[in-house]
Amino acid sequence: PINSKIRETDSETEEHWISPQNATNIKPMHPTSIHGVEDMIQLGDLNEACILRNLFIRYRDRVIYTYTGSILVAVNPYQLLPIYTPDHIRLYSNKKIGEMPPHIFGIADNCYFNMQRNNKDQCCIISGESGAGKTESTKLILQFLAAISGQHSWIEQQVLEANPILEAFGNAKTIRNDNSSRFGKYIDIHFNRRGAIEGAKIEQYLLEKSRVCRQAPDERNYHIFYCMLRGMSSDQKTKLGLGLATDYNYLNMGNCTVCDGRDDMKEYSSILSAMKVLMFTDTENWEISKLLAAILHMGNLRFEARTFKHLDSCVVVRSPDLAKAATLLEVDPQDVMTCLTTRTLITRGESVSTPLSVDQGLDVRDAFVKGIYGRLFVWIVEKINAAIYRTLSNEDNDIPRSIGLLDIFGFENFNINSFEQLCINLANENLQQFFVRHVFKLEQEEYNLERINWQHIEFTDNQDALDMIAIKPMNIISLIDEESKFPKGTDATMLSKLNSQHKLSINYIPPKNSHETHFGIQHFAGVVQYETKGFLEKNRDSLHSDIIQLVHSSKNKFIKQIFQADVAMGVETRKRSPTLSSQFKRSLDLLMRTLSVCQPFFVRCIKPNELKKPMLFDRGLCVRQLRYSGMMETIRIRRAGYPIRYTFAEFVDRYRVLMPGVKPAHKQEDHRGTCQRIAVSVLGRNEDWKIGRTKIFLKDHHDVQLEIERDKAITDKVILIQKAVRGMKDRANFLKARSAVIVIQTMWRGFICRKNYRVMRTGFLRLQALCRSRKHYLAYRDSRTRIIQLQARCRAFLIRRTFCTRLNSICTIQAYARGMIARRRCKHLRLERERRLEAERQRLAEEERLRNLMTARRARAEAERKHQERLAQLALEQEERERAEREEACRKKELLEQMEQARQEPVSDSDMVDKMFGFLGSTSLPNLEGDAPAGFEDLEYVSKDYEDDSIDEALPLPNEEQEDLSEYKFAKFAATYFQGNTTHTYVRRPLKQPLLFHEDEGDQLAALAVWVTVLRFMGDMPEPKYQISISDGSEKIPVMTKIYETLGKRTYKRELQALQGDEEVRSSIIDSQKRNSVRHKLVSLTLKKKSKITEEVRLFGISSDCCKRINTPNRNTSVKEQILQIEIL
Repeated sequence: PINSKIRETDSETEEHWISPQNATNIKPMHPTSIHGVEDMIQLGDLNEACILRNLFIRYRDRVIYTYTGSILVAVNPYQLLPIYTPDHIRLYSNKKIGEMPPHIFGIADNCYFNMQRNNKDQCCIISGESGAGKTESTKLILQFLAAISGQHSWIEQQVLEANPILEAFGNAKTIRNDNSSRFGKYIDIHFNRRGAIEGAKIEQYLLEKSRVCRQAPDERNYHIFYCMLRGMSSDQKTKLGLGLATDYNYLNMGNCTVCDGRDDMKEYSSILSAMKVLMFTDTENWEISKLLAAILHMGNLRFEARTFKHLDSCVVVRSPDLAKAATLLEVDPQDVMTCLTTRTLITRGESVSTPLSVDQGLDVRDAFVKGIYGRLFVWIVEKINAAIYRTLSNEDNDIPRSIGLLDIFGFENFNINSFEQLCINLANENLQQFFVRHVFKLEQEEYNLERINWQHIEFTDNQDALDMIAIKPMNIISLIDEESKFPKGTDATMLSKLNSQHKLSINYIPPKNSHETHFGIQHFAGVVQYETKGFLEKNRDSLHSDIIQLVHSSKNKFIKQIFQADVAMGVETRKRSPTLSSQFKRSLDLLMRTLSVCQPFFVRCIKPNELKKPMLFDRGLCVRQLRYSGMMETIRIRRAGYPIRYTFAEFVDRYRVLMPGVKPAHKQEDHRGTCQRIAVSVLGRNEDWKIGRTKIFLKDHHDVQLEIERDKAITDKVILIQKAVRGMKDRANFLKARSAVIVIQTMWRGFICRKNYRVMRTGFLRLQALCRSRKHYLAYRDSRTRIIQLQARCRAFLIRRTFCTRLNSICTIQAYARGMIARRRCKHLRLERERRLEAERQRLAEEERLRNLMTARRARAEAERKHQERLAQLALEQEERERAEREEACRKKELLEQMEQARQEPVSDSDMVDKMFGFLGSTSLPNLEGDAPAGFEDLEYVSKDYEDDSIDEALPLPNEEQEDLSEYKFAKFAATYFQGNTTHTYVRRPLKQPLLFHEDEGDQLAALAVWVTVLRFMGDMPEPKYQISISDGSEKIPVMTKIYETLGKRTYKRELQALQGDEEVRSSIIDSQKRNSVRHKLVSLTLKKKSKITEEVRLFGISSDCCKRINTPNRNTSVKEQILQIEIL
């Protein structure tokens, strides 16, 4: 159709309709632009769209690094990616650019190994806008260098720990970056010959001190203030009079006190730990906190306008903040008020005090605060340098090399740009010119000097803007300095001079009318409008004499130390002191000279979006950054150029190993021909490498190929040298070993001969001894045989005699025993005979009696019948007696078996106590006890002589020498002999140590076990829930049984049962045998029984434990305590 259109889909899957007329401008995409390339030099289509697409598709795949030759392009991901682990560090170690995917570690590794290979200082320039990720890239390079040096020393840790401190005091949240560096730093890391970090030095540039006093909306003050308020303990904050961040004017001007993604409390802990690593003392940390707190209190001071002698004046409203600030600064509050509200002028030797208006007072306060913070920051940097900087050791006259890392503020263009933004953008102009000069100017000039066939590449040069700002006469910086030195110079007069001097410059944009107070400059990154209000005051950066005098009067040594240079400087000298812009320009020139003598590596950081969101790629923003960074021209010159170049002598000396027979450079003249022969033999004739007048020019892949071939050749030569050296060393070792073996053999053979001689001599001596011993042995054996025969006959005689005696005794015993048995049998027979005779007599009498009643035959039969009945009765009685005897024997046997079984059973604490002390009954009242247990029946037999006596009367003492026992008290004994702070009073918890001292550990454990037993016995401690099985596993042993077993009382029950058995058998009178009663024997067994610990110590310890329980104050004596008293007795 006539109005038809073509539908196209872009890389973001958005549809576009294109008319047929415009479709002719659409070209097929090159294959390299479809999936992207790691090195943008390899792009087939070299234009902005392809470069931007390449970065976009890699960023979409979370690949943020891309090479442009040796230049690294890093796109900020705004998220943490898992590509910075120790495994990645090892992966990128000792790898050339191009061998591994693009990475910041690859640039750091090439910096390090180029320094070692070329013996030349290196520098890594990290550039980009604010928020592009320059600070994080610097930290990653530091991390890699500290790991790759391989030493893991204390200095490496100190260099790494310097970053948290510098970020806390020099970084802040801005609208473009949550961790924006508000100062520039150049970290110079020094390495020794072995490649280990030996020290470092940090240079700081232009801290933005005005941020302490004011911040733009949605911005914060420096991180340290918020970290301090969140991380300090409540006691420390109370001492400093601190509260919340919202309470201070200096912290809430931007209405933003919290930064997403930052934990201020955790950051404060990291800052303190880093300060410890960098040798900050606790006193210094506290003094820093005092100054920071004083700054916050100063920001809360309020001024009120007054009129004094028709002059505008002001007064400071008295408030707690004034007193707190004065206390922290250790000055008089009245002096602070005077310093902030008046100014002293010295005219012709006379001092005149003039009042200040409210605005002037606020300016003086802010200047004082900025002066404190700026000098504190300088002192912190010097303190860090004192810790990490080491005097370099020149070993073998070799100069140690260094790697410099430049992390400086990025290009800034805010809604309101002031003097700080001008200095920051000046620094970026210098860095851009350094990049342009190194990449474009010097390179193309060198190609022309060396007469290399080269097509000139056009590039954007910012030299004109740099000349206008800081280089040519009457430049902007010099005009600002000139106006700052005039006492009556103002921002308006300065702007007028700038307009009149540079209004015709294409890079200067004057104000549209005379009422505007801003001017513009066409920078390499775009146009920036600068507000001139406050330019001269910031540039002067001076404190008037009243503030210096106030510092001088302070009793705080720390604030005097950081203001030492100002206090020592006179008033006139301070007036002639250099301005801030001149100081910054001088530092910047020194930095450029330092970078110019180093081999540079460039990292171009790209900010993908203004919203700080991950995976959001703003094409317009990114293409603008690519344009002003000259990325298009960089790719062209890197693709067509030769980044690797050597002089002929350097090339011959380095790569002559690739061609046999090539002499060193100082021994030949045709260096150019030698270089050409080496390049042709290794790289080929048709490769794109060039030979100039004094140098050979190579591509990156040529350098990689030459290095690989050189490594192979050197490895082969090294292996050959190693073979020869090892062969020579082994031959020398063999000859030395052979000589040593011969000497050893000689000495060994002599030793063996001497040893054999000694053995033979010893053998003959032993043979002589054996012969003599044999002779003595035979004589001894004969004598022994005779004596044995004599002994045998004597013993036989004695045995026969003893046998006869025993035989006679046995016969006598047998005779008496047989006689006793016979007599006993005779007695039984006689009794039987008597019974039968008696029965026969009864039969005859019965028969005689019955004959009178019946016939003789019937009477005899009846009598015989009754006689048989009586005989049967006698037989039955005899059987009954025998059965009773058998039952008695069985009963005794069962009793013995029960006693034996009882001896094998464990002792139960409750059964034993109830059985032994059950006679006490259930009450503690006298005369109401129960029956005594078995074995204690003798306690029940009380003599009648004592039945009428009172139980309360004291027992009569034995008739011994009377002794005063009043001094022998248990409390005195406890105070004398008990260990530690233990007293005689009873406590209801286990002891930590025995009452008495024991050397043996087993005795100590036993003493503690006794006390635990007393507590459980008295009911003050519960019985343990666990039980221990005895050997057969059928029963459980209670705790008391285990204690008795430990203390050697397992035999109590067996002895008691044995004594009870004896008592039942004997049934003797208890009164006559009271000394040998069961109770006395039990006490005797308790005192005499051998146990596992020493008897005296054990009994004494047990008595002490029991006495400690009995001597409890204010406690009635109970039955269990009486039992303990019996145990003690």
